[in-house]
Formats: sequence, C-alpha cells, structure tokens
Amino acid sequence: VVAHFHYVLVTGAVFGIMAGVYYWLPKWTGHMYNESLGKWHFWLSTIFVNLLFFPQHFLGLAGMQRRVPDYNVAFADFNMWSTIGGFGFGLSQLLFAYIVWKTARGGAKAEARSWEGAKGLEWTVPSPAPHHTFTLPPLIKDGDLAHGDVTH
Repeated sequence: VVAHFHYVLVTGAVFGIMAGVYYWLPKWTGHMYNESLGKWHFWLSTIFVNLLFFPQHFLGLAGMQRRVPDYNVAFADFNMWSTIGGFGFGLSQLLFAYIVWKTARGGAKAEARSWEGAKGLEWTVPSPAPHHTFTLPPLIKDGDLAHGDVTH
C-alpha cells in the first residue's frame, strides 16, 4: 500500500508540477533555462524517486507495518535505501530551485513561442508577457490555435 500509493501520488503530482514549471518558465521569465541542468535535474529526480519508493514494495510484501514507533531490524536495509532515495530526491530539488532562480535572473532570450507545439493566444505575445497584454481584442489566426483549420 505505502509504495504504490506514494509512487503514484508523488511522481504524478510532483513530476507534473515540475513539467509545468519547465514548460511555462520561458513565458514567465522571458529567458530559456539551461537545458543541460534541466536534464540533470530530471535524471537525478527519476533515479532518486525510484530509489525512494521501489524498496517499499519489498517492505510491504515482507509485512512491515505502518505507524509503529520501532521497526523490526529486518527491515533496516530496505529502509536505509529508501531513506537515501528520499534525501537524494529532496536534494535534487535544490537543483530545480537553482534552475528557476538562474532563469529568472537571466539567460538566453525566450521567443514568444518558445516551444514547437505552443498554441494559443498566450504564445502570440512576447516573453514575458507585457503588462495589460491585450489592450485591444487580438486578431486570432488559425495557426495560433491548437485545433484544426476552422474559419473565425
């Protein structure tokens, strides 16, 4: 229960939030993040989150109970691996914070449409979006939208 529940929730929520931040960061800051550091962050997070939660499957199968003050010493090795994974995953988020901080302070200029698949009105304005983005109703072109060829 512990391994599956947390594997699904943490990886689904936290990795989804991080992906969203990486996607929107150029639009928020006007700068592109360092892709090499982003890849390092991804791989460190992936390795450590798996090191954190994968051993918990074996702990559960071996009968380790939850919410007890003192665990059986037979579970110590898997708990140690899980602890190392937890600290590693937490520390790898410091790299994520550094990437966000460094991007906010400068870097390569982001284009209005930073990503190939970026469609929608928000991607037609400069990055970062100016204050009072649309003073007049914008002219909507079909290529700016994420759906098929429709006349507007």
